[in-house]
Amino acid sequence: MGRPKAHTDWLARRILGRQAAFRSEYLDFDRGIRMGHLEPEERITQILKARLEERHGARMICDRWGRGVYWQWICWIPEPNRRAKPLSSSQNFSSGKFFVAIERDERLFQAGIQIERAPSRPRADDWPVRIAKDWDWHVLRRELRGEDLPRLVRRLLREGFRLRIGAFERLVELDGKSFDARTCLGHMGDAAASEWGGLQLFWPMREKEVKATPGPDLIDAVAAVFDELAPVLDRCMYHPCLLAKAGG
Repeated sequence: MGRPKAHTDWLARRILGRQAAFRSEYLDFDRGIRMGHLEPEERITQILKARLEERHGARMICDRWGRGVYWQWICWIPEPNRRAKPLSSSQNFSSGKFFVAIERDERLFQAGIQIERAPSRPRADDWPVRIAKDWDWHVLRRELRGEDLPRLVRRLLREGFRLRIGAFERLVELDGKSFDARTCLGHMGDAAASEWGGLQLFWPMREKEVKATPGPDLIDAVAAVFDELAPVLDRCMYHPCLLAKAGG
């Protein structure tokens, strides 16, 4: 059973009121994002969940890749969109999400959005998850054939956001000069039927910059990135449910 709503609301108010408890050293570029042995108001999962739910008025489902004290990748999925799916409402993979991650090779902290594509014919040793008609991946493809989404993405790339797309084992990065909808759609189709793939649109922060930034300012920066990306994610969801940033 979940926690009573009154307790959940109290915890959210406590976290929002004490966000300064988060520290930049919790982002470790060798081990990952520290999650173990922390109070709720110190955990990036709880802080950003509360911020997103307050901003959009929608419940967020938190998921992650990693175990133990340090995690490598954390996401927040708008629950109304997942719940609305007639075929895939039990799968987080089917829904677009906000995410943060530590990329060790480039020593980057990433904050952005991700939309995934499961195999249509999984390998025998892979997860038995297949892409279905109600996945946000299909909405993304449709929106890229229009005008509004490419315009939004092109503006974000000019401002310094980064886009990676294709099979996860060989993602291709597009910038403001190389991005166009046709190229993007081409890379979306490059993944084999047995491969996982996706799109990531994110803001990169270098290790030196992260270490020099106080924890509360990092939280504000990630929240601002999520605000910038919310109109993109909303356009790519089976059931749009986010409040677009004013003027976005």
